[in-house]
Amino acid sequence: MAAIPRLLLTFAICVAGVVAFRLLALPLPFLLGPLFASLIAALAGLRLASWPPLTDTMRTILGLAVGASLTPALAAQLPAMALSLILAPLFLIAAGAAGYPYLRRVCGFDKPTAFYAAMPGGLQDMLIFGEEAGGDPRALSLLHATRVLLIVTVVPALLTLIWSIDLTATPGAPATEFDPSELAIMALAAVVGWRAAKWIGLFGASILGPMILAGGLSLSGVITQRPPAEAIQAAQFFIGMVVGVKYSGITMAEVRRFLVAGLGHGLVLTVIAAIFAEAVVLAGLAPQLDAILAFSPGGQAEMALMAIVAGADVAYVIMHHLVRIMLVITCAPLVFRWLR
Repeated sequence: MAAIPRLLLTFAICVAGVVAFRLLALPLPFLLGPLFASLIAALAGLRLASWPPLTDTMRTILGLAVGASLTPALAAQLPAMALSLILAPLFLIAAGAAGYPYLRRVCGFDKPTAFYAAMPGGLQDMLIFGEEAGGDPRALSLLHATRVLLIVTVVPALLTLIWSIDLTATPGAPATEFDPSELAIMALAAVVGWRAAKWIGLFGASILGPMILAGGLSLSGVITQRPPAEAIQAAQFFIGMVVGVKYSGITMAEVRRFLVAGLGHGLVLTVIAAIFAEAVVLAGLAPQLDAILAFSPGGQAEMALMAIVAGADVAYVIMHHLVRIMLVITCAPLVFRWLR
């Protein structure tokens, strides 16, 4: 099937997922609806597709949303996050110490695949490092996708059942309530921030570039709110679609091996994350909601979306995920060479 028909089919399936989630009043319909609809379609044998340029464009919206959350009042609280951020390296050590033996000894993956699949970092970076080290790129892709899938399924369930947070609510004000000039500034910040970050080689350029630029504009009072609700919902839609599409072409043998192993690894990480989140709460460093979202080892984009929709401290949550990802990207290759 040609690329464009596959893309249109995927889009239609994901729209159906949104409709189904909204009819059933399930949480995060614009994120989880496309994710599960495309996952089910992929497992049924349909060939799906995504378009990376469009996905990256949608990710810039998240960068704007996070950056716009950085107000002067919130910036004054950043030093108080230091103690909590110190736990990020310890979380990574615990995750690696538990995940690597599980994937290597229990699941039987080779050393590079087990090591880079055990690292809760950026998917693309771990794929590149793992493949260079001789790992299996298909296994790495599916294992990381399954980790994200499990986290973005479990966390919304907890938010709904424990805190009764309405994750079906509209995430912000509609576009009609925005001044056109502010929307134009946001769009310009998204494009300029993204391209500038990509030019200098910054990891996660499509999110971090707009986030940094929007943060400066927010602190200076040029922009005063997050992007419109419609834009954030569009970002949720395409990010959910991308996670589900990663399972396109999966075979039953891969389901038995990679999906089961990934779910087991995700459960291991969930337990470790819960322990660290509870430690943060007991130490009085953050409320329980913020701590759970900060230490949940899902994707950076997915966790940012959940923090926005749940009304959590977005700056606190995203700072922890940035520190985690930066540590994984800089330290994982060095640790793997040392272990070898």
